[in-house]
Amino acid sequence: MVGNRFLRSCIRNLCLYGTLAVALPAPAAEEEANEVTTVIVTGSRIRANDFDAPTPTVSLTAETLQLSGTTNVTEFLRTQPALVGSRDTDQTTGDFIGSNGLNLLDLRNLGTERTLVLVDGRRHVAQRPDSASVDINTIPSDLIERIDIVTGGVSAVYGADAVSGVVNFVMKKDFEGLIGRFQYGGADDGTPTDWHASLTGGFNIADGRGNLSGSVEHTREGRLRASDRSYLRGLGYVTMARNPDDLDDDPNVPDNIPMNDIRYFDSARAGAIDVDFDGMPDLLPDGSPFDPGIYVPAIFQQGGSGTLLADYIGDLRSRNETTIGSLFLNYEIAPAANFFAEAKYVRGTAVGYDQPTFDFYLYIPEDNPYIDPAVSAVSPDFLLSRDNFDLGVRGEDITRDTVRAVAGLNGDFAADYRYEVSYVYGRTDIDTIAINNRYNDRFLAALDAVIDPATGNPTCRSNLDPAALPFQPFQSFDFSGDLSFTPGPGSGCRPLNLLGEGVADPAAIDWVMLNSLTTSRLTQNVFSAYVSGPVPGVSLPAGPIDAVAGVEWRRETSESTPPLEDQRGLTFGNVLLPSDGDFDVKEGFVELRAPLLQDVPFAELLQLSGAVRASDYSTVGSTTTWNGGLLWAPVRDVSFRGTISESVRAPNIGELFSPQSQTFSPIDDPCDPNFLNNGTSYRAANCAQTLTALGIDPAAYSDPNSASIAGLLQGNAGLSEETSRSYTFGVVLRPRFAPGLALSVDYYDINIEQAISTASAQSLADSCVDQPTLDNVFCDALTRDPTDGGIDSFLVQPENVAAFRTRGIDYNLSYLLDPSRFGVDRDIGTFQLSLIGNRLDRLTTIPTPGAEQVNERTTAYAPKWQNAFDLTWMYANVKVNYGFTYFSKTSRYTLLTVEGDPDNASPDNLYYDALEQHDLSVSVGFKDNYELYAGGRNLTDEKPDYSINYPISAVGRYFYGGFRMSFGASR
Repeated sequence: MVGNRFLRSCIRNLCLYGTLAVALPAPAAEEEANEVTTVIVTGSRIRANDFDAPTPTVSLTAETLQLSGTTNVTEFLRTQPALVGSRDTDQTTGDFIGSNGLNLLDLRNLGTERTLVLVDGRRHVAQRPDSASVDINTIPSDLIERIDIVTGGVSAVYGADAVSGVVNFVMKKDFEGLIGRFQYGGADDGTPTDWHASLTGGFNIADGRGNLSGSVEHTREGRLRASDRSYLRGLGYVTMARNPDDLDDDPNVPDNIPMNDIRYFDSARAGAIDVDFDGMPDLLPDGSPFDPGIYVPAIFQQGGSGTLLADYIGDLRSRNETTIGSLFLNYEIAPAANFFAEAKYVRGTAVGYDQPTFDFYLYIPEDNPYIDPAVSAVSPDFLLSRDNFDLGVRGEDITRDTVRAVAGLNGDFAADYRYEVSYVYGRTDIDTIAINNRYNDRFLAALDAVIDPATGNPTCRSNLDPAALPFQPFQSFDFSGDLSFTPGPGSGCRPLNLLGEGVADPAAIDWVMLNSLTTSRLTQNVFSAYVSGPVPGVSLPAGPIDAVAGVEWRRETSESTPPLEDQRGLTFGNVLLPSDGDFDVKEGFVELRAPLLQDVPFAELLQLSGAVRASDYSTVGSTTTWNGGLLWAPVRDVSFRGTISESVRAPNIGELFSPQSQTFSPIDDPCDPNFLNNGTSYRAANCAQTLTALGIDPAAYSDPNSASIAGLLQGNAGLSEETSRSYTFGVVLRPRFAPGLALSVDYYDINIEQAISTASAQSLADSCVDQPTLDNVFCDALTRDPTDGGIDSFLVQPENVAAFRTRGIDYNLSYLLDPSRFGVDRDIGTFQLSLIGNRLDRLTTIPTPGAEQVNERTTAYAPKWQNAFDLTWMYANVKVNYGFTYFSKTSRYTLLTVEGDPDNASPDNLYYDALEQHDLSVSVGFKDNYELYAGGRNLTDEKPDYSINYPISAVGRYFYGGFRMSFGASR
């Protein structure tokens, strides 16, 4: 859900040349807010004030976050145009193995792996195995002082991964007093419900030379199932499906239309029986005919006996709980030496359910005791296809334990110089339990039931004859290899009846099903040291040249151990192998800032800045990154800024070292007539060449696959680093004739070459035939069945083959309106108007060198326009905020599909509806130390557009309320 935001786009009145910050200064403190303070501004380690940063930076304050009413920080950040593609728990539930509960940031839609997440300018250990992805749940929301969002490559300052930019969480660490908060909220439809509680306190020690503080907070996000929403369950689920009245692809008839009661055409919950072995169901287990409904290409039917597509949606949001305990110590050892340390423990749990096991073409012999006589009368033996909801829905129960510790020294010396030495250690341990996994060997043995001649009761055939292996000609399990049981009378096998829903013996289900545990560990060690200050003996007329010089060493490890039964290929889940990888990097960096002119005509400030970083990776060798910036303020009302940078991203552990493991994926064959026009100009000819080489007539070809296809996934040790070149140019206006008004407009352009791309199975299939020739890495990774031409296997691995480019314009407008400036004598409070937005001009991908450019602008999460407007009224201890979030309509299909097949859907359904969300929040303070607040998000109860969670989540209208107390404050 795109969450409510309170003043998330308000620009702090203080800002002029550099950072645009979101804050809520009280009117009486306006003069104080205009004072210049020296801080470390994200994007540079040179100490500066907010005026002196050439890199566009948006800073969101703690009050902005707290008054947003959301307890999920990623949900809040997704209202920022630069982060709209980020993934909160509504997007990550069921997204990939181990994804439940994760919150991942994605700047500029260039991928979570290209967004560097920092805490106080330092790296944070990841929570996703084999990656550097930081789960934002591990950052305590009530300790956040501000969030800095820096667009553009800053690898020269912070190292690899900052290709699209940095999101830096600046934390509160110095408390004297006690702060607490409790909040509860829930959807208007009843579920989900969420709550958050936190308590933070601290005190000074050693006569004020030190401070010790701590915090604990707990957040619970409730589970949301698809069945909790009437429009996503049963016959109420409407989705875009192939038009059954347009099988000949009439250009005047939409190919896809909204349809309900969509079902799989070849299976049923109780079982679908194929008596003539033609691959299509004929009967149900009670002998009644299988109703085929209306055929909906390629694997569906409308109405009839098949399993509802809605039944397979599963959870829209897992049940997530996070507990965080933090400790901070600051102690002045000497005037030039301050010791600092922090420790944090995070436990996060996520439980979500997705889909059941399913089977196609199970052979049921004539001596099976559970066959209904009505079926036997038609055929003695048959094939059974089934969706096994009654055996248990598969899911994941994930526990993530993160420990992070920081220790170091910093201080000032020789008047103008500052140093810092720090060490960071982080470790994440992950236990992932695959719920309702299945032993395939036991399943097939239990299914092979016969009558025990000694008792007259059903039993497993293997109990009577250990050498009698199940005859399953259409199943791939190899009974000649390792088994999870020893066939024979003492095996424990219980006969399993699948001929009907809910008829299986619970003891048989227990013997067949299991929960499997995968354990993972990630570690991070970072040593950093730097010194900053003016360059000795060098000074310009406008002032000294400030510099930073430092070194850094980092080591990352990741290991994962799947359960033995998965490693041996005994289960319904993928065949997974242990993974283990690590790398280290040694770096040196320098930053400079040179004021060329200051306080002269036409140059209130003219300043150059630059940085360079040399790195030596144990994996890809040496890299060099750099950036340069210019800031020019001809007068104090106007400033111009620009940057150019070159950044790198080294491949992560998974991309390099992941072992070959099994995966499954559905693929819409691009050579099927339904999709032949949905690609580049090369697709038709390449498909014809591919199929002809197999001896298949392209004109008569139809995709034979109706289920997921087995493939392989692995890393690539031959990867090199990817590089990016970024440009930003902008202007900041803060006219003196309009006090309280601030405006910034910034252009950005990010171009990534030799990008590391791991294509999905679908992308492999599409890209293979969409290239100029079939001689490409994508075709090399696919095989087709020589008899029917269908795709029968694929290999997914990362390659340095892609190029990405994005460019656009960001704009921020803020106006703090004090009615007294306009002659209003009566105190009616003040008003804050703010607008933050983006116009996306380009988002393109080139899959391989020489290939056609793929335009992704106006596709999902990449709208042409994004705007977020806030109007806030502040009077005494009352704050009322109205917020409106908008982004323009986006394409439901790839732009290649729309271009090649304009009748793919009606004009109204080619695009998702625009996002329009209205929010309201109110807070009231009383007795100086207490505050009550309440609000609502998505007040008009907008719903997904023939989708599960897009352009808005299925949470719907949501109300919340809370209480906050504060005795003392952070310093």
